[in-house]
Amino acid sequence: MAIPDPPWKTAPRQRPARAPLSREAILDAAMRVLDREGAAGLSMRRVADELGTGPASLYWHVASKDALIDLIIDRVAGEVPLPEPDPARWQEQLREWLLGVRTVFARHPGVAALTLGRIPTGTNVLRWAEWTLVLMRGAGIPDRIATYAGDLLGLYLGATGYEATLPPMTSATGEPLSPEETAAMMRGYFASLPADQFPNVVSTVDEMFSGDLDERFELGLDVILRGLASYARP
Repeated sequence: MAIPDPPWKTAPRQRPARAPLSREAILDAAMRVLDREGAAGLSMRRVADELGTGPASLYWHVASKDALIDLIIDRVAGEVPLPEPDPARWQEQLREWLLGVRTVFARHPGVAALTLGRIPTGTNVLRWAEWTLVLMRGAGIPDRIATYAGDLLGLYLGATGYEATLPPMTSATGEPLSPEETAAMMRGYFASLPADQFPNVVSTVDEMFSGDLDERFELGLDVILRGLASYARP
């Protein structure tokens, strides 16, 4: 006859069964890591930790970290709505789309940095390319300009999105500075430069440090869109 355990002893906890790994589950975990820790914190090991498994098990579903990054970028690209293209409103639609991408990049800090220097080929990114080309070619913008503009817009979105995630500057004592404090510190330095050597810098210092990141982003859009419009043929 088996001897029963004393009643004050508890049975060992049963580890809950792990959900089976899949590409979607890995991508979900990677997005959580990216949103929480940024691009610098993204690694196959961190994603595996998020899933409670080892890195080697991920490679059955995702070939490499580069492949995972392409999946992340394409997932985020799918969050940006693409309306029916209307070449008669190409500048307005491009502006709305670019602002939409900026909003989604802000929702997922870190993804903008992942786009820099990459040529992602996921389905949603390819839809971006097709949509922008429909607009620009329909507006009479030559093919060479329209295709190069895709690179330019991608770089602009990636660089400005990455800039928004940079850590704050620090004071001389090592304390983090707010954006307003940073701007005031830099403005003071530029204003203190000798006017006889830097007359234009000193005379434009107020404009140089005016506006926030959103205002500067939209000004950049104006410059890019006006430049593209100069190539459009009726």
